[in-house]
Amino acid sequence: MVAAYAGRSLRQHAHLDVALEKPLVVTAGDPAGIGPEICNALLESPYAEDVVIVGDAALIDKRLQIIDTPFPAPVVLGKPDSANAHTLLDGLTLAANGCMDGRYSGLVTAPVAKSIIADSGVAFSGHTEFLAELTKAPLPVMLLVAGDMRVALASTHMPLRAVANFITPDLLRNVIEVLHTGLRTQFGIASPDIIICGLNPHAGESGHLGSEEDAIIAPVIASLKQQGLSLRGPLPADTAFTPAAGSCDAVLAMYHDQGLPVIKYAGFGHAVNVTLGLPIIRTSVDHGTAFDIAGSGKADPGSLLAAVELAIKMASH
Repeated sequence: MVAAYAGRSLRQHAHLDVALEKPLVVTAGDPAGIGPEICNALLESPYAEDVVIVGDAALIDKRLQIIDTPFPAPVVLGKPDSANAHTLLDGLTLAANGCMDGRYSGLVTAPVAKSIIADSGVAFSGHTEFLAELTKAPLPVMLLVAGDMRVALASTHMPLRAVANFITPDLLRNVIEVLHTGLRTQFGIASPDIIICGLNPHAGESGHLGSEEDAIIAPVIASLKQQGLSLRGPLPADTAFTPAAGSCDAVLAMYHDQGLPVIKYAGFGHAVNVTLGLPIIRTSVDHGTAFDIAGSGKADPGSLLAAVELAIKMASH
């Protein structure tokens, strides 16, 4: 089978045992951060011919394929400028629409700073929410991947005091179904086994430390198990990630800082952020813009390389 893209034949990656029919599109992120620098590192990777970079051509190595989106305000490394926010979002929109149109196999995003974009007057809570609105996806689910460890979140960027009210039976059921479907269709796992964390310490301690487990989480798990899903829980979060809980294909945490510290400890710098529930493949790095080291040569491109590799694998499914 031969399919042309970017003037070349189908790209075969023997070490991944997959082939890519269309290139990935990579957004370079905030130009004042390490995004352009780690994108340039793709040149020395096995994936240089598999990516099209959306960013300012003045900052990207000319040997890579580039869609030039020059910024209106001067770029000063380490000093982000909200005047460039609209160009950042225009580039992200261009890239996502290219995936929707079938021009690209998937989207990989380098980091942006939410606060800098918000300072421009745009209500922006993150890539995940922005892409969900753009693609009209009803429920995006954040999944972090580090090797064989996968951690999904029932809630993402919200104050901790709001989490308990946010996690309703309908919301939790939908999140689990999106996670289950994503593991099957994008990761090729025929019958995913998922561990569900409790919300409270000790998973509520039979109601002594909170009622959400008995009132919401356990009934949803029971209902979905009757439909054939392989689920375990609610388990206390402090044991859900230990060998005592047994192996699984993914753990669903109830809130951001319940799940992310574990996976970042396990694979920081090489973990990948995946958005499930979108009509496109989207992966991203596990770190921020790192304005403090931009231009210093200290940026580690490991997470971006892992995000590109995982996107290739996901596209093969």
